Amino acid sequence: MANNIIVKDVECKIGDTIKVHYSFKEGDKFKKQIFQGILIAIKGKGNNRMITVRKLSHDNLGVERIYPIISPNIEKISIDKHANVRRSKLYYIRQLSESEIRDRVLS
Repeated sequence: MANNIIVKDVECKIGDTIKVHYSFKEGDKFKKQIFQGILIAIKGKGNNRMITVRKLSHDNLGVERIYPIISPNIEKISIDKHANVRRSKLYYIRQLSESEIRDRVLS
């Protein structure tokens, strides 16, 4: 299992805090949205890879989005923080609070 991936010429690793700039069509308009969260999983092989990004909303409600890396709707990905983790999947952070995530994952 890979702990890093190259998306739009940016190398992302598991545990990094990333911003995904995503465009979508609503009605007859194209809108842009930025989703910022922790990269918790990379799945698939070759061009069929998917990344899972998780963030906590303002009510401490966890929101996860799964993006295919070959999607033409992803405009760019930027890295905010790097993290050193020892696992390839960070599913255990679903049970952690925001301060516990900062202490355990992002330290």
